[in-house]
Amino acid sequence: MPHATINGIELYHEVSGQPDGPVLLLSNSLASNLHMWDPQMETFQRHFRVVRYDSRGHGRSDAPAGAYSIETLTADAVGLLDHLGVARAHFCGLSKGGMVGQRLATLHPDRVDRLVLADTAAYMGPADLWEGRIQLAEQGGMAAIVDATLERWFTKPFRDNDERAVGKVREMILNTPVKGFVGCCRAIQSMDQRESIRAIAAPTLIVVGADDPGTTPDKGREIQERIAHSKLTILPEAAHLANIEQAALFDAAVIEFLEAK
Repeated sequence: MPHATINGIELYHEVSGQPDGPVLLLSNSLASNLHMWDPQMETFQRHFRVVRYDSRGHGRSDAPAGAYSIETLTADAVGLLDHLGVARAHFCGLSKGGMVGQRLATLHPDRVDRLVLADTAAYMGPADLWEGRIQLAEQGGMAAIVDATLERWFTKPFRDNDERAVGKVREMILNTPVKGFVGCCRAIQSMDQRESIRAIAAPTLIVVGADDPGTTPDKGREIQERIAHSKLTILPEAAHLANIEQAALFDAAVIEFLEAK
């Protein structure tokens, strides 16, 4: 199994696509796993050497107890690149993955070529919001939060019309270890990158679903205003998992950006 020992944990990852192509590192959202990128794989593998991994606390990676931090999650991404012998890569992260991308490009600018930040934010307060979600999960397991999460992640028409895609994400949420979910919630709860991201020099694309109720288009604009070499793309008829709900539009925007001269 493709596990790597990174920062004291086992991190599950998969590498596919063009062996000699530019590396594209994909980082998943809270309460999902690397399969959230399945809709992108056919397209991305034609262009890149794609590296995707289960974030600490998710999927087939270890889920140590206790609070994590965005810095710890970023160190995991750097450790995985080191393990694979990759000096520099494109990075695409959604939601929590995008928060990791912001920190990666801030702390390790030499490791990031181009940066894609999807349905994410530089700050996700208030803290009480996260306390409520943590308590629900600790008391009732992931089943206690799955329905409300899916309502935020997909528009109602998509939930009604694509039960298969929504069902796959439901299973990802339900299979996320509670302690991994809580650890990552703590990382997001304590994060504020609104000022530090001004240092990002990598060309950056921010992609957000027009109907995302959490990491809203305004959250995307907040990032775009702070990163000098950035552009914002808003995808219509999509909520939080815009890469799934509008896969073709998402793929086209990312490919065009990453391959621009």
